[in-house]
Amino acid sequence: QVQLVESGGGSVQAGGSLRLTCAASGYTGSTTCMAWFRQAPGKEREGVASIYIGSGSTYYADSVKGRFTISQDNAKNTLYLQMNSLKPEDTAMYYCAARRTPSCALWSMGRTYHAWGQGTQVTVSS
Repeated sequence: QVQLVESGGGSVQAGGSLRLTCAASGYTGSTTCMAWFRQAPGKEREGVASIYIGSGSTYYADSVKGRFTISQDNAKNTLYLQMNSLKPEDTAMYYCAARRTPSCALWSMGRTYHAWGQGTQVTVSS
């Protein structure tokens, strides 16, 4: 059973940066797809980025490409999301998620993940 704990959220001005951290306990292994999702009030949950642990392949939503970077530290069982050039529309609760699958196909479908963290709030002011 994988347990996920996010941290690193906060309040920043537009153009600023934040780095989110997701600490994973329990087995993740190479056949794991891990992802960051976000949900703003009144909006649907949105897949932000994902990474396949075994290959390191990464995937991004169009809205964050070139600004956000997902990465992993396997030795520490930790997932990161570096967020640069933040915009007010990036304001949301950010969640870490994991699933044991052969790839990150359909990575942005939240219902395919079996483990979720409690979330960390990111607020970007203009």
